[in-house]
Amino acid sequence: TLKGVFYQRAKLIHPQEDLLKGFHPDDRKHHIIINVGGIKYLLPWTTLDEFPLTRLGQLKFCTNFDDILNICDDYDVTCNEFFFDRNPGAFRTILTFLRVGKLRLLREMCALSFQEELLYWGIEEDNLDWCCKRRYLQKMEELTEINEREDDLIENETTGETVEETKIGLCMKKLQDMVERPQSGLPGKVFACLSVLFVTITAVNLSISTMPDLREEEEKGECSQMCYNIFIVESVCVAWFSLEFLLRFIQAKSKFAFLRRPLTLIDIIAILPYYITLLVDTTSVGYKKPSSGSIYLDKVGLVLRILRALRILYVMRLARHSLGLQTLGLTARRCTREFGLLLLFLCVAIALFAPLLYVIENEMADSQEFTSIPACYWWAVITMTTVGYGDMVPRSVPGQVVALSSILSGILLMAFPVTSIFHTFSRSYIELKQEQERIMYR
Repeated sequence: TLKGVFYQRAKLIHPQEDLLKGFHPDDRKHHIIINVGGIKYLLPWTTLDEFPLTRLGQLKFCTNFDDILNICDDYDVTCNEFFFDRNPGAFRTILTFLRVGKLRLLREMCALSFQEELLYWGIEEDNLDWCCKRRYLQKMEELTEINEREDDLIENETTGETVEETKIGLCMKKLQDMVERPQSGLPGKVFACLSVLFVTITAVNLSISTMPDLREEEEKGECSQMCYNIFIVESVCVAWFSLEFLLRFIQAKSKFAFLRRPLTLIDIIAILPYYITLLVDTTSVGYKKPSSGSIYLDKVGLVLRILRALRILYVMRLARHSLGLQTLGLTARRCTREFGLLLLFLCVAIALFAPLLYVIENEMADSQEFTSIPACYWWAVITMTTVGYGDMVPRSVPGQVVALSSILSGILLMAFPVTSIFHTFSRSYIELKQEQERIMYR
């Protein structure tokens, strides 16, 4: 490339330069002066020939003063200067696009403002470079989510105001504040505290039910007083969760949208095992298939144990009242690409180090700890994730070098997406906190 070719396509005019000095009427045939927010640029007409569909490119087709004012805010005919009352900082990216043909997104610029600038200057979003386009689309998705939540809040408030005049509408409004907005008043805070308390009791009760003595009683088909007390506590907790689910379902404006929420699905999966267990226990007492021996009862017992283990999903209900857990879920949804890249890096590294270590250890080591490549896969997983159980250890020096390389590679590969995930987590936490503050302000 020739020196200064980009400089010639668009030149910044310093404030101390006198434009009228040395100005000739024939110069307007070769270049124009663009004034954006008080900052002036000298552009040859040849630069704008490559962008005829943009706002600046349309200046060449203007034939009278009215056509010019339809495109710009003002026009100085003496020095052929066009005035645009726009953000001069955003126009720097437009100027770079006119010079080099590369459209970049500045980090300090709001994505929504940048979109408005692109619409005003007539430049398509597809011209963004791939590195900036991904960040731009991610920010626009986040803005869309925020706007949708704002619209839902406004819609709920407007619908609440319209039906609040009737007694039923007033009761539904109070019910919604109690179950969905803990910060709305004392009933909401009490309801949230009770929900957290029952979740805690359920977790403790589940832990106690796995004690060896209780497991032996369950296998023998016996039930002591301790077992009976655990069942009573679990029944009370499930009754509370069922009541809470019904109250949330009653106050929901759209029942179908309520049932599609992730937290609602978790509630259903956590509550249903209790009722299924009761049904299975009731139908399986004294019943045994004549042709299957104890196989049927063994399968029933396995199903019951699996269903009881699903009660641990009650802990996920804390996400309704914990801003940190909500932030974690939002970050996981927004960082699916980063998590996918992390998984891809680990899979590639595991597929590389596991067969290499298997070959080295089987050829050079006396003890055959690595019996197969799938067994080496397990070793590579716990080594690269820096867990290191120590159940399988390379004995030869080349194997130890491979193990050291896999450890260092695992640390580096897991550190690559951490920065992006951390920034997304911090941004999501700030958004949810601001949204919570706006709700409390309303």
